Amino acid sequence: MIVKRISNFVHSDAGALLLLATLFFLLHVATNGQYGFHRDELQTLDDARHLDWGFVVYPPVTPLIGRLELILFGTSLIGFRVFSALAMSAIMVLAGLMAKELGGRRHVQLLAAVSAGIAPVSLIQGAVFQYVAFDYLWGVTVTYVLIRLLTSDDPRWWLAIGGVIGLGMETRYTMGVLALGVAAAVLLTPARRWLLSGWLWAGVGLSILICLPNLIWQVQHHFISREFLSYLHARDLRQGRYDGFFTEQLLVNVNVVTAPLAIVGLWFYFFHRDGRRYRLLGWMFVVSFVSFAVVRSRSYYTAPLYPVLLAGGSVLLASWLAGARFVWWRVVYGLQWTAILAAGAFAAALALPIAAIGSPVWRVTSKLYDQFREEVGWPDLARSVAGIYRSLPADAGTHGNPYGELRGGRRSESLRARPRASPRDEPDEFLLVSRLRFPAADDRHRHRL
Repeated sequence: MIVKRISNFVHSDAGALLLLATLFFLLHVATNGQYGFHRDELQTLDDARHLDWGFVVYPPVTPLIGRLELILFGTSLIGFRVFSALAMSAIMVLAGLMAKELGGRRHVQLLAAVSAGIAPVSLIQGAVFQYVAFDYLWGVTVTYVLIRLLTSDDPRWWLAIGGVIGLGMETRYTMGVLALGVAAAVLLTPARRWLLSGWLWAGVGLSILICLPNLIWQVQHHFISREFLSYLHARDLRQGRYDGFFTEQLLVNVNVVTAPLAIVGLWFYFFHRDGRRYRLLGWMFVVSFVSFAVVRSRSYYTAPLYPVLLAGGSVLLASWLAGARFVWWRVVYGLQWTAILAAGAFAAALALPIAAIGSPVWRVTSKLYDQFREEVGWPDLARSVAGIYRSLPADAGTHGNPYGELRGGRRSESLRARPRASPRDEPDEFLLVSRLRFPAADDRHRHRL
């Protein structure tokens, strides 16, 4: 009986999606030990050892997950990235389930899932432990639960929506923009009838209740995160990090070969008769996207908005091909899957930590983004700083960027073992920890920290 149930599940739509997501998860696990800890991971690793209801950089959920990974896997690099990889696999399953709720058959569900899985942002976030991965997951979960609400007309789903939004706010404050998009979409569509439902307001109350501990922490610390995030925003503006916001929507948040599906998906929610019931999702995308664009956000902030478009686009494409001759159906899907496999392999080569340091692929990825450059050199930095630190007087202090350099230094046991002066004491000497360039035995392995 148990064997039959397992067999039935494996051959079901959910089983196929789960098997596909598992393959992607194993791909991440197999490749996630290539370099070292990312600077952001060192930050979170340190915070995970000192849990609180809030942190300057982010709310408490990400360090809490980091603490769980420390308990389960210790300081294993692969282990520390397990939940990020699981989050990306869960997003694939949710994309497939959204396509199913919209009426897509199994091949449509798999198309939506793979399209979400080969997005560069998904491949990158499965290879590093950052709050971006979990913000991505909670955002996609909100859209999935919204589809369940619109399909079933059961207002009790508002409770789940509120819970996920609250969890998202405890992970990253950008969830507030998605919540704004949902609220505006409710007002702009027939879903506003639920404003009279107690379930909607119960969901609002639940989200506030979940956010309350961090809100109290922010009040106690004079909203320090707002000051920090304002500084980051000003810095990113100066450095031009927002310049690629629009082009990167179709190059980072989705794969270039699946970008047409996202565009078709937006059309589906606004103009197709089968998508009329789900128009709320279209308005949610538009309002959230415009809000991020107006405040000049980084391009990947909108990443959680795209799997629902890929699901809608996959369903509408299948609807268009339903009346075509079988030979044309096979040609279109054959060409599409060939392009998806080729583009997916290319994206994986650039986004996954598989290239040898100093290789041609490494040089390409280093020019595209700094993800991997931030994962090498920390042991050298820690050893060099520790050697200098041990030579200083006992009352000397350290100064450096607390977001990266000092947190990287704390990974050195020799630094942690040395007694420190009291925080109340004003040291006479400081050790300035900054970004350095360390030579290696082989110039090909030399990199900038």
